Amino acid sequence: MQLLVLILKKIELVEELIKQLAESGVTGGTIIDGTGMASALANMEDLPMFGLLRNILAGDEKEACKVMLFVLKDEVAISTRAIIKRIVGDFSEPNTGIMFSIPITYVEGLGE
Repeated sequence: MQLLVLILKKIELVEELIKQLAESGVTGGTIIDGTGMASALANMEDLPMFGLLRNILAGDEKEACKVMLFVLKDEVAISTRAIIKRIVGDFSEPNTGIMFSIPITYVEGLGE
């Protein structure tokens, strides 16, 4: 089993991604609203060196992201990654996101 984590900056793709994953049999996961660290740093009043960054990021919607978490069997994780890459595109492009997986040694509550 694996925990597949997708931090998606292209939030306009979430609906299509969920649809395609459901059609492939992945019907369970968790989606969390996220904000990039640069945005949080820009809002810190006690860090004067980030004043310029604060001005640059003011009202910047690019820092919003969706954190998507999936607990999947190994073979399903492989096909799920392929679906995500097909929809999201090249993760090396700026403002795309990050995808990674972590092995799971114990899990309860999947209803299996």
